[in-house]
Amino acid sequence: MAMASLAKVAGISAGAVLLALNIPHIPRLSSQRLTAFVGDFPIPDYPFALPFFRGSDTDDTDDNPSEAPFVCDASHTYRTEIVSLEPLLIYIHSLVTPPEIASILRTAEPLFAPSQVTKNGRQQHTSDRTSSSAGLPRDDGAVRCVVARSRGFLGTLLRDDYDEMGPPQLVRYTAGQRFNVHHDWFDSPRAAADGTSREWNRIASFFAILQDNCTGGETYFPHAKSVAPLSPWGGPSWQGGGGVGGDGKGDGKETDSLLPESRPLWREHEDGGLAFRPVAGNALFWVNLHANWTGDVRTNHAGLPLVDGLKTAMNIWPRQYRPDT
Repeated sequence: MAMASLAKVAGISAGAVLLALNIPHIPRLSSQRLTAFVGDFPIPDYPFALPFFRGSDTDDTDDNPSEAPFVCDASHTYRTEIVSLEPLLIYIHSLVTPPEIASILRTAEPLFAPSQVTKNGRQQHTSDRTSSSAGLPRDDGAVRCVVARSRGFLGTLLRDDYDEMGPPQLVRYTAGQRFNVHHDWFDSPRAAADGTSREWNRIASFFAILQDNCTGGETYFPHAKSVAPLSPWGGPSWQGGGGVGGDGKGDGKETDSLLPESRPLWREHEDGGLAFRPVAGNALFWVNLHANWTGDVRTNHAGLPLVDGLKTAMNIWPRQYRPDT
């Protein structure tokens, strides 16, 4: 009797040890395979319902979990160059970071549609503008980062409790596409969307390049004038910090051998004014309105035709409400 009891206990103990050693493999076994594996241990004829196991038969995890919220790089900095005073035109280096560019492009990709312009108060298509555009959601993490950084750049040009940054928009050009000379401000102020009698206009513009894998496609300001005249030695006005000898006398002979990021960022156009080549991450900023709230025609600009490739840019148009409304 004692021996029988001892044998029974030993058998149970051995079975328990064997089961414990193989518990990690249980969820991947069917009931039949598990029966053959464990022996006479009673196994139900339905899949195991063990809450602490997540095997293939009971795995209900999401194969495509939502992405983590985009986090702004608080350490990111940019630098600026005053290009023109009449009109005020500022070149911003590295306004948008590569991670922001990648995230914004992913968000906008399915949203592109043929671009429109506003004429006589209505949105319409025109042969003057042959690009595609995509409105951006203002609650998108990367969009919020860029808009907030642009808001900081503006300082007191906007009043936080009264004005607003406005909805940002992407524009995309492919080979042959263009946007003829135009201005960003509205001929007549726009009514506020909050039902009040306030009116607003686009006080300024940011134009930030996101994709620059192209030739052609310069942004052209026919009325812009460089702060300083061209170098008497014939070199480019500005090479983005590279390509100039230690004596500062850029002789123009180095331009063809410069890396793309150090080639001249803008040039004097043959018809007058300044033309800026697209450089991803960099942006142009200008003020659209005079102090009396009339539009500054000197800010008229164009997107010159793209020779080949792809150019994508981000428009941000801060909205200032008329002081007397």
